[in-house]
Amino acid sequence: MTGPIVKSQLIDGKLQAAETSFDSHNPATGALLGHAPEATVTDAETAVAAARRAFDTTDWATDTALRVRCLRQLHAALDEHREELRELTIAEVGAPRQLTHGPQLDEPIGIVKYYADLLESYEFTEDLGEIESRGQRHHRWVEKEAAGVVAAILPYNFPNQLALAKLAPALAAGCTVVLKGAPQTPLTTLALGELIAEHTDIPPGVVNVLSSSKPEVGAILTTHPDVDVVTFTGATTTGRAIMAAAADSVKRVFLELGGKSAMIVMEDADFVKTAMFAAFTICSHSGQGCALTSRLLVPRQHHDQIVQLVSAGLDRVNVGDPTDVKTNMGPLISEQQRDKVDGMVRRAVEAGATLVRGGQRIDPGHFYEPTLLANVDPDSEIAQEEVFGPVLAVIPFDDEEDAVRIANNSKYGLSGAVHSADEERAIRIARRIRTGTFSINGGNYFAPDVPFGGYKQSGVGRESGRSGFEEFLEEKSFARVAG
Repeated sequence: MTGPIVKSQLIDGKLQAAETSFDSHNPATGALLGHAPEATVTDAETAVAAARRAFDTTDWATDTALRVRCLRQLHAALDEHREELRELTIAEVGAPRQLTHGPQLDEPIGIVKYYADLLESYEFTEDLGEIESRGQRHHRWVEKEAAGVVAAILPYNFPNQLALAKLAPALAAGCTVVLKGAPQTPLTTLALGELIAEHTDIPPGVVNVLSSSKPEVGAILTTHPDVDVVTFTGATTTGRAIMAAAADSVKRVFLELGGKSAMIVMEDADFVKTAMFAAFTICSHSGQGCALTSRLLVPRQHHDQIVQLVSAGLDRVNVGDPTDVKTNMGPLISEQQRDKVDGMVRRAVEAGATLVRGGQRIDPGHFYEPTLLANVDPDSEIAQEEVFGPVLAVIPFDDEEDAVRIANNSKYGLSGAVHSADEERAIRIARRIRTGTFSINGGNYFAPDVPFGGYKQSGVGRESGRSGFEEFLEEKSFARVAG
């Protein structure tokens, strides 16, 4: 990449700049990467009006063949420009190159194909047959239709995956969308809007893509009377505010929020394999993943042994330049996030946790050492609050009941994991944990066809799979007198 990147917003089918812009920086170097348009409240209102008009006055919501064609065009465009998107994602998100061959880019591109395929086979009508009532026969059926205008608001950590996991099912369902990228990673999301404008037949107004560093733009999207559905991924505190803001107009709200997931290691597990798995998991995208297992629950009698094995595993994590194919872990997204992570680690040590390794900044850029805390109090801040950094808290337990109790001792319920030589026992434990997703002995549930979401304060609704598609549908019931 040479020179600052300049991207445009997509509003009502046109790529356009704004009167002002804000900067995007490379988190690995701190260098200026590019400029993004600073959307105004007026831009947001214009985008919503365009989406409303496209939904109400065009046949987008009813023309299934058009939607299939446009989704396949989008998939082809993403595939054709995959390497450009890869370099942009590495530079702006700080994602290691190897991670872009998985959940940061390559896997998300497959989401679009999944929903195009699903749309071709999905039955929008269900026949319920006849009943006899009031001396007559009545035929009943249910039709599913698009929910309307969707406001989709993204965080910074996996912008490609999250944008496509919201956009593809919404478009497949027949909705129109206003998509707002995260202020830390605007260029990546704006690139998606450019591909839509230049390589698909998606009609004007069906997809609008905004970038803004101003909270009032997001506020407009969550309160505007012409928005029917709000889908948001991000911090639980923001999710609560969005729920409250949407209440006045009783919008459908679909939230994927924070997590503080537990990995349970039973006494019969393979400690070496499990410790390595735990070490590399917490360092995935520098710990900036809501479903990562940031609590490691271990048998008390094996605590020290497992801690040593995890520490050795963290020594093998290659931290550095995200452009290097050998790098496992890149930077945090910003200095603000690094300050937050460092503050939580220092408070954890002050509260009695043992700092085994890490806990230091790495300059230049926004890097932070893979950090291991042992003998953590399960009620402490570091065990209860989301860190969003490469920090693993090891918590000892006494027996299976104690492990389940500690795992469920959280306001969150997004994910979890268990390792045991007895798979039936592992499944039994997994079923007792109040979370939306669960990994058993390293199993990977993350794929376009698997519903993803959480219990408790980890969210409302599900993303991906048929469930994620149906989040964007309404059901209408019909009855007629039969003969």
